[in-house]
Amino acid sequence: MVLDRARDEGFSAVGVTTPDAIPQAAGRLAAFLDAGRHGQMGWLEERAGWRGDPAALWPAARSVVMLAESYAPGHDPLDDLGRRDRGAISVYAQGKDYHDIVKPRLKRLGRWMIERFGGEIKVFVDTAPVMEKPLAQAAGLGWQGKHTNLLSRDLGNWFFLGAIFTTLELPPDAPEGEHCGSCRACLDICPTGAFPAPFQLDARRCISYLTIEHRGPVDPELRARMGNRVFGCDDCLAVCPWNKFAVAAADLRHHGPHRAPALAELAGLDDAGFRARFAGTPVKRIGRDRLVRNALYAIGNSSIPAFRPVAQGRCEDADPAVADAARWALGRLS
Repeated sequence: MVLDRARDEGFSAVGVTTPDAIPQAAGRLAAFLDAGRHGQMGWLEERAGWRGDPAALWPAARSVVMLAESYAPGHDPLDDLGRRDRGAISVYAQGKDYHDIVKPRLKRLGRWMIERFGGEIKVFVDTAPVMEKPLAQAAGLGWQGKHTNLLSRDLGNWFFLGAIFTTLELPPDAPEGEHCGSCRACLDICPTGAFPAPFQLDARRCISYLTIEHRGPVDPELRARMGNRVFGCDDCLAVCPWNKFAVAAADLRHHGPHRAPALAELAGLDDAGFRARFAGTPVKRIGRDRLVRNALYAIGNSSIPAFRPVAQGRCEDADPAVADAARWALGRLS
């Protein structure tokens, strides 16, 4: 019954687990943090206790309903990496911010659950210290692959996750096992070697982290490997063989006019232009300076001499990281 209602709201899959279903999460998170693999993401440390123990987040909760919503593209994202005059933006960020799409659906489903079954709820979409991926695996939605992202035999790995914590005691679903086998496609394609071992990620080398979370200049050795990626990276997702079962998402609000924008345009944005260009998208959260910095790294990696005036024009930018990126790009194009 809940599955049918969830599908009516646009969700692709639903599963149920309990808040205490991931006892291994706290230890794994602690090891990740102790190794410093979270880089500048200090917020992961601040509420690590809640992340490692979902039951501590809301002690009244008795069940967790995990939901998946597909954003599978109708094209191969790797194709955009060959467009040297354009920036590659992660598929999930090419349209409207997924928080603005998924959370209202979660709230509607939660209200329906209250009206139908009673109880109380809290909904989360990447907005609280909730370890969605381990919970989703415990709820049977998929498994964390060697690239640490969640995989589904039905959806591939192109989907968002949402959670509804409820005081209702619902029958839990069986957890999903791991089905990666001997495949190493996601590990081998990573341009920066961000996977120290299968099922482990060092965020400090991940292009998604470098383009979105990392403040200030990026290590020159890593920026040279970023190619034309200006927001996120889909390489390890796009190469996964399980995507052959994924169907392109019907909700086109997840896709939009922000696929492969011109690098010259991005590098020329001021703050007002940036806000107007990316309003309502995930890109907006990194701010103008970080996006322009990323665009200049992409320009430096482009081998297109015609970009020299673009880079020259940012060498005295008010943001030190942007100015540094411009000088680096200019040197690469000489």
